[in-house]
Amino acid sequence: MAPVRPDEGRAVRVRVKRKTFPAIGGRDENTVLRDVDFEVSPRSFVVLTGPSGCGKSTLLNIVAGLDRDYDGEIDLGPGKPRMTFIFQTPRLLPWRTIRENLMLSLPDGDPRQNNVDAILDHVGLSEAKNAYPERTSLGMQRRASLARGFIQEPDILLMDEPFVSLDDPTAHALRELLVDLWNSRPTTVLFVTHDRKEAVMLGTRILRLVPGSASIAADETVRLSASDRSDREKVRAELERIFDSPEAGASKG
Repeated sequence: MAPVRPDEGRAVRVRVKRKTFPAIGGRDENTVLRDVDFEVSPRSFVVLTGPSGCGKSTLLNIVAGLDRDYDGEIDLGPGKPRMTFIFQTPRLLPWRTIRENLMLSLPDGDPRQNNVDAILDHVGLSEAKNAYPERTSLGMQRRASLARGFIQEPDILLMDEPFVSLDDPTAHALRELLVDLWNSRPTTVLFVTHDRKEAVMLGTRILRLVPGSASIAADETVRLSASDRSDREKVRAELERIFDSPEAGASKG
């Protein structure tokens, strides 16, 4: 289930010299990011991974423009790119149906509204499109969140652990759905997860952050083909190469 990467798309350049949270309530000042410098190639699928507290979500918020209190710069290319952020929680309006939630994410009269039913069918929600979120499972809500993200046809898609807290079969199904959506609607993706297996199964490239150093410890290209990613042994071997081998962490960049 490896993504396909077309040549065209939006590149992202990230330079964060320093991001520090001030001392509050007796706690010391905390520098969560330092000298983070990397580029995301157009329409690539880059995964930020590492344990809790290493700055993954903070970095994603900086790229999204939600956090502007840092030393550095984010270059999103010329013009104003269309950016979509998919959070850990689906964030669906409970008083609107699944279909209405997607429609509301687009301006009135936008031609993309004509594609809402098709993408709901793509993610397996045709029969539930007129249901309210509370009447659906968390997995279905996450499907709706993915559909809402892709219906906007973003130049840049940011995703912050969108499959956290799901059982393994549901999370696996949603990962496959994400790649399927991305292959059919390519965009530049920056994806955050603490799950190493998820990082290898989804990403074409993995950036590993570690707490303490506040910087990127390793930058690895995932060496798996589409068929390899459904092979448990090959996925396990790639996990070991990237995260557990003596060379892991030696390719900082």
